[in-house]
Amino acid sequence: MPYANPEKARDYQREYQRKKRAGSQGTIALDLPASVRIKTAEDVRVLLETTINEVREADVDVLAKARCIGYLAGITMKAIETANLEGRLTDIEETLKKRGGK
Repeated sequence: MPYANPEKARDYQREYQRKKRAGSQGTIALDLPASVRIKTAEDVRVLLETTINEVREADVDVLAKARCIGYLAGITMKAIETANLEGRLTDIEETLKKRGGK
């Protein structure tokens, strides 16, 4: 919403730019283990679950938290689908090996 008063508009822009330069007050560093190794889709799912729980417990703006969780939930859904497909493919490969070995 533009300001009718140019002085108010200037003050608003000055304050906006100052906050922008200072960075977001809501940024936090997650304390995830340094030894996280991602080799499978299930590893990704576990990492996303941990990250979502950390975000839920963080003391940040509700809207920022909701956006972050929504984004991570979408990625988690894809990771779950991939993990399910990965498991099914492994089962099929094992079945084919058993049939071929008889």
